Amino acid sequence: MTRIPILEEGDLNQAQQRVLDEIKESRNGTVLDLFKVLLHSPVVADHAQRLGAFHRHHSSLSTRLVEISVLTTAQYWSCAYAWYHHDRYARACGIEDDIIEAILEGREPALTAPDDILVYRFTRELLVNRHVGDETYQAAWQELGATGVVELTALIGYYTMITMTLNTHQVPLPDGASPELPPPG
Repeated sequence: MTRIPILEEGDLNQAQQRVLDEIKESRNGTVLDLFKVLLHSPVVADHAQRLGAFHRHHSSLSTRLVEISVLTTAQYWSCAYAWYHHDRYARACGIEDDIIEAILEGREPALTAPDDILVYRFTRELLVNRHVGDETYQAAWQELGATGVVELTALIGYYTMITMTLNTHQVPLPDGASPELPPPG
């Protein structure tokens, strides 16, 4: 069965076009197929793109910490599309190949910076256990502060929603790209 269509600019109503224009502005003219799926509900697409823009540009967490968490979330949900895009972002912000490979394979990466270790553990605990234990929570509070803990939790939730959307609607990888993660399920 074919899943939801990926909308193109000529298919959009006025509300969808307004959100598409905002997405373009936020992403330097680039609109990923993820957002072309979300545009079926322009309100959802708008809120999602705004939260995504916050995490990309205004979070108290460094880009490195964001990408460690996003890769961990993409791997957990076996989302090849999110992995494809964030593998490149992670490399661009200096995350080492062996760390990326370990996360891809579901192994604990050999992280050395305390904040890297903490973000990885916090993310894994929240995804796997559906909560974060007291020890990890307190360590995160000490390292990241209240703002960082709230933003990290929201980041994991946001990318869980994104990966669920991508997996549910089977949004394809860009032409010529090979999946690095097995299909979910």
